Amino acid sequence: MLAVQPFPSDWRTCLVLVPHPDDPEYGICAAVAKWTSAGKTVRYALACRGERGIAGMAPEQAGPLREIEQRRSAAIVGVDDVDFWDFPDSDIRDTPQLRAKIAETITAQAPDVVVTIYSGSEWAPGAPNQRDHIEFANAVAHAYDSLSDPPCWLFENGPQMTHGETVDGYLDHAVAALAAHQKYLSVLDPDTPVIEQARRQVGMSAAPHPEFDGAPTVGFILKRSAC
Repeated sequence: MLAVQPFPSDWRTCLVLVPHPDDPEYGICAAVAKWTSAGKTVRYALACRGERGIAGMAPEQAGPLREIEQRRSAAIVGVDDVDFWDFPDSDIRDTPQLRAKIAETITAQAPDVVVTIYSGSEWAPGAPNQRDHIEFANAVAHAYDSLSDPPCWLFENGPQMTHGETVDGYLDHAVAALAAHQKYLSVLDPDTPVIEQARRQVGMSAAPHPEFDGAPTVGFILKRSAC
C-alpha cells in the first residue's frame, strides 16, 4: 500500500475555501483543472478580495482588480462559481463570525469534499506560513466540526501529504491560471516575467512524486473524514 494515498475519486462536488485571491493558483489549480475536465463541479469561496495585496496600490483599486484576475483565473480551470466575502485582507482571524460564514457556506453548497489552505506554521524549514492562512484554515476545521452533517472529507493543501492527485496533462492549465493574476505577479516580482513566475510556482506545487511513478502530483492532507 502506498504511504501516500490517491485523492478520492468517488465525489461529484468540491468546495474550495481560501482566504485570498491567488491561493488556489499557488496550490491546487492543476488538480482543479483535472477534476473539472472529468465533469466534477468545483466552487471557490474567498474570505477577502486581496485589497491589500498589491504594493503601492490603494485597497479600493486593488480589491476590484484582484477580483477580476481571480475570476479570469478560475475560468481557465473550469470554475465559474467564485464567491467573495468581505473579511479584511491581512487581518483574517479565526473568529466566530468567520466560522459562521464558513459553516453557512458549506451547509448551503453541501459539497462532497472541502479543500482549504495549509494550517501549519511552516511550509518548510525557514519558510513560514502566513498568519491569514493559518487562522483561516483553523476556522474551516472548527466550522466543519460544528456541522451536524458535514461533507465526507476535509483536506488541506500542503506538505507532508497524506493524499495526492496526479496532474499529468494539466500543468499548462495551472500555469495559465496563475499567470492570469498578471498585475499582482508583475508587482510582486517586477524583475521576473509573469509566465516564468507561474511556471516556477506550478513546478513546486505539482512536483514529481516518487510514490506516483514520478508523476507531477498535487499534495493534500486529510484533516477530517465523515464517511
